[in-house]
Amino acid sequence: MAQPRSTLMDPPVEDLLDKVDSKFTLVALASRRARQVNSYYNSLGEGLGVVVPPQVASLSGKPLSIAFEEVAAGKATYTRPDPEEEAALAAEAALAEEAALAAETGVTVDTGLAAVEGTEATTATESTD
Repeated sequence: MAQPRSTLMDPPVEDLLDKVDSKFTLVALASRRARQVNSYYNSLGEGLGVVVPPQVASLSGKPLSIAFEEVAAGKATYTRPDPEEEAALAAEAALAEEAALAAETGVTVDTGLAAVEGTEATTATESTD
């Protein structure tokens, strides 16, 4: 009986791609987790860290191999952010940046609706604080 062909990588890439939606997601997920594993090993002996230790028993001591094994075992997963939630966070960050700029320079930016044609108008005024 023919034995399965051994590959250079265990688990095989095909098995890993079944766990994620694209090869780009696999690369991003594995690289992020490998950095966390590497950080965990570098911080050993310094007390309790905030990085989660490896979740699988691995024959390899390499962080990327451990990360791929965690993806194959379903221990390292990902979630896609909701586009509406992402847009709200971006708008909140823009408002915070605008407020910080206004506090730093003393210039406030007033964005409101213009009376003509319903377009948005922006006017800059100096505060007299």
